[in-house]
Amino acid sequence: MSPRALNRATLSRQMLLAREKVTALEAIEQLVALQAQWPKPPFIGLWSRVHGFQAKDLAALLHRRTVVRATLLRGTLHLVSAKDYMSFRPAIQPVLTRGLQAILKERAKALRVDALTAAARRFFGAEPRTFTELRAFLMELEPEGDERAMGYAVRTHLPLVQVPTDDAWGFPADSDFALADAWIGKNILDGEVKPDTLVLRYLAAFGPASAADMQAWSGLQGLGPVFEALRPKMISVRDERGRELFDLPNAPRPTEDTPAPLRFLPEFDNLIVSRADARFVAKEHRPKVFLPGLRVRSTILVDGLVAAAWAVTRKKSAATLTIEPFAPLPKKTKDEIAAEGERLLQFVEPDASERQIAFAKVD
Repeated sequence: MSPRALNRATLSRQMLLAREKVTALEAIEQLVALQAQWPKPPFIGLWSRVHGFQAKDLAALLHRRTVVRATLLRGTLHLVSAKDYMSFRPAIQPVLTRGLQAILKERAKALRVDALTAAARRFFGAEPRTFTELRAFLMELEPEGDERAMGYAVRTHLPLVQVPTDDAWGFPADSDFALADAWIGKNILDGEVKPDTLVLRYLAAFGPASAADMQAWSGLQGLGPVFEALRPKMISVRDERGRELFDLPNAPRPTEDTPAPLRFLPEFDNLIVSRADARFVAKEHRPKVFLPGLRVRSTILVDGLVAAAWAVTRKKSAATLTIEPFAPLPKKTKDEIAAEGERLLQFVEPDASERQIAFAKVD
């Protein structure tokens, strides 16, 4: 498959060739999970993918506990359906354990993880609380302990979900956390967990892809044998470099000439974060998208490829959407970006009395 054919195949599964007439819950489960370090980006990601999506649609799912915000893939916060969280959280535990060791290094050796987790379970079991409150509690238990390290051990080893509020975009800066099994109503860590289902779901959302691609997306390691065991259920293709990519037999693979409409993607959108190749971001543009501190900018897809970054600023009642093209854009494309940008501003800044679009100069 050519780069353009692979591009269109993944865009179709990501609901970026057309806004799909599905529910927000169906969209989230199709995408497996939406990265959610910050509360707002998942709302924008769904707005770009789901026909008629409104912020209240996702807020309702969060308050009904049908969708949760919790630590998951790559050890980062994601929005995921409660059903999928129960299935995938145990499979991701090795990633979280390894992440604790990688980040804390020597500091991890002094941690009594089991004891900390048991104490934190009792703490959050009493009522939802913030991590600021948790760290104070842990320091009372272990006055000589490493406050941040102890808190991180709990975050990676005790399944917790953030408690939604009526704040804009669902969550305040210092959110309360609750025990996942109590919040959802089922024991998260029951039973033996295998990554097979997660592999098939990944391909349905991001394929065609290799085991290495999925490892980068999930943080899991050693998935080659899992892909091999699933080979009878899959097909394989080759990319232009000859790499073998796996896919589901009945997954959509549109033709290369399938139009790809202009789309705004939020910070940390999984389409961009999940790939280290040039399927969506050209090599020369990667430094403008992937910033220091693990930041991933908001981007604009033009004909299926990242062509610009964007940001919204607010000054009193005025909201400005600034577009930063990575190369000169035709007038027609700029007009399309401005029109879609107006709709985006209405979504993210509904109470602004003044909205404007600005294009930065191309370097």
